[in-house]
Amino acid sequence: MTQALYRRWRSQDFDELVGQDHVTQTLRNALRDDRVAHAYLFAGPRGTGKTSTARILAKALNCSAPQDQRPCNECPTCIAINEGRMIDLIEIDAASNNSVDDVRELRDKVGFRPSEGRYKIYIIDEVHMLSQQAFNALLKTLEEPPPHARFILATTEPHRIPATVLSRCQRFDFRRIPAREIAGHLQHIAAAEGFGAEEEALLAIARSAQGCMRDAISLLDQMLSFGAETVTLAQVQAALGAVSSQTVGAFVDALATRDAPAGLKLIRQLVLDGSSLTEFTNQVVEHLRGVMVLQMTQDAVLLNDLPGDTVRQMQTQTQRMNLATTLFAVKRFGEAIAQLKGSGQPQLPLELALIEALQGEPVTAAPVVVAAAPQVAAATPSKQEAPAAKPPPLDQAAVQKLQSQWKRFTTQVREQHGMQVQAALNSVRDIAVSEDGVALAFGNNAFSRDIIARPDIHGKVATMLADFLGRPVLLECQMGDQAQLSRVVAARADQGDDPAGDPLVDYAVNTLGAHIVE
Repeated sequence: MTQALYRRWRSQDFDELVGQDHVTQTLRNALRDDRVAHAYLFAGPRGTGKTSTARILAKALNCSAPQDQRPCNECPTCIAINEGRMIDLIEIDAASNNSVDDVRELRDKVGFRPSEGRYKIYIIDEVHMLSQQAFNALLKTLEEPPPHARFILATTEPHRIPATVLSRCQRFDFRRIPAREIAGHLQHIAAAEGFGAEEEALLAIARSAQGCMRDAISLLDQMLSFGAETVTLAQVQAALGAVSSQTVGAFVDALATRDAPAGLKLIRQLVLDGSSLTEFTNQVVEHLRGVMVLQMTQDAVLLNDLPGDTVRQMQTQTQRMNLATTLFAVKRFGEAIAQLKGSGQPQLPLELALIEALQGEPVTAAPVVVAAAPQVAAATPSKQEAPAAKPPPLDQAAVQKLQSQWKRFTTQVREQHGMQVQAALNSVRDIAVSEDGVALAFGNNAFSRDIIARPDIHGKVATMLADFLGRPVLLECQMGDQAQLSRVVAARADQGDDPAGDPLVDYAVNTLGAHIVE
């Protein structure tokens, strides 16, 4: 049976480890000076070489070659470890052996001397999965192990390991491997396997792996199985569900030039082509991050893992888009990635993210400052007309409640009325609340205001606001950055509970988009 590529190309000595020089150099020095600790903790993201390094260290400790050649991968001990038949190397998966009884069994056997090598090596993978009782049972052995025993603990979540265990180990933090280093290693593997590979294709694989060498090699294995003699960028994009960098750049261009129709047309074409909108949005966030880095530093060297044409396009976009827009767009499209997975309309979260990014960041959490009501020119009232009511006073407690719990409220709206309504409410810039009314200001986002003002939506939101505040309210949907309660609310309060037939109430309902909740 054919062996998976990532297993066949697992690092066998310190020279083959990629991207972890700070770890390998320290371990080499410890071996040279005979200062190897009795317990190590290897922490870091998955696929960055923690277990491979543990096996290499185990070989070096038991290798019979001269000190500067360990591990040699040629002596009987090294060969036995490479073939997985070394009795004195005990690998434990803590995810499935996490009980106190498993650790007690280990503790009972650790006292027996090694049968083949100089040291008995225990590698405990995903050690954070051990139970608290199991950690307690392991403590004494970690603190005072027999001279022939060495422990290597590996974890992706070091924060879950008790401090009492951490204090008994030498800790090494493995970093995510830079994309350029991954791509270079992939080039070496492809050449050794007899395949060619485009540089851009290997960089695309490396970036998609997000610092994980194992994921990158697995994707390369998939590409080599494609049947072609050369791995191409088109093959990688098809496998990832990604689109071309030109399409991503054109979409960000539409954002930078505030061309909503162009952006919406691109999204529609992606849907027609069957592209992965989630992967596309990930690419957009990555591209916007590059723009943000250039805006903050003006240093293109920080993006040396990206193609030169892409970096030059980003540099042009930094001149068309201000930093505030970039920051909000990164945040908004990042939120859209999660929303895309649960949306009934596949493209809607991406479309809303584009439009909201064009409109600018909402400021719902900002303190509400009430200005004087705008003066409206009107004819001199006749004797029969009632004097205009004063704007109603703000209910500051209700305003504070809505502001502090706005995300909770919009989540309830989404659960009852869908993601589109929630996304429209996320554009609200300001809130004003009185005893009988709620005003929502949508900035210059007429698209979101119109969604909430639709008769079928308006009444539902007003009802939920009434339930949330515990009293009947009129809901007003306004443009502008500042919410202002209309005088209609005060007039209604003066006339009693029944607003039927009141022209001011008719004006609020028909013109301002208000809705009466009984």
